[in-house]
Amino acid sequence: PLKAGELLLIDAGGELDGYASDITRTFPVSGRFSGAQADVYQLVLDAQTAAIAAIRPGASFIEPHDAAVRVLAQGMLDLKLLHGSLDGVIASEAYKRFYMHRTSHWLGRDVHDAGEYKLGEQWRGLEPGMLLTVEPGCYIRAAADVPPAFHDIGVRIEDDALVTALGCEIITQAAPKTIAEIETLMAEAELEIRRG
Repeated sequence: PLKAGELLLIDAGGELDGYASDITRTFPVSGRFSGAQADVYQLVLDAQTAAIAAIRPGASFIEPHDAAVRVLAQGMLDLKLLHGSLDGVIASEAYKRFYMHRTSHWLGRDVHDAGEYKLGEQWRGLEPGMLLTVEPGCYIRAAADVPPAFHDIGVRIEDDALVTALGCEIITQAAPKTIAEIETLMAEAELEIRRG
């Protein structure tokens, strides 16, 4: 059962004309994010924004991930989830305690579509027409060294990006994702439920 104060992460997708989509949103069960939940949510949204800005022809496949990691690691330091320097947290991969997956995967005829991420030892370059997900997250388990307000908070925000000649187009942009948009959506859903 869903409980007040918890978050619900939904990773979903659909297919149209033989092509797959993949989208994730995180919702506050109570309709509003707590302060700590909002802090983590905004951190993940900022990481996604940085990753999206890194998607352009000629960029390597790993650049969006590196951009997201930099924002997430700094946020983890700011929220006192990690300690040390930004470069140290990234070099030691200490951030992987709270973010353990890559930011993107190919998307197309399948949700995890075929295609190499590296050509030899080099990350593959992005080209117009390629489609990839952009899905940073932050997953915080309760632990003695984690501030209690952050215990058991998990957030992921995922959109689908089409590489264009000038950068990228987010083809899932119509789905609400800011804190204000999500809380408005939840309030509207509550009104619909009350109306029966």
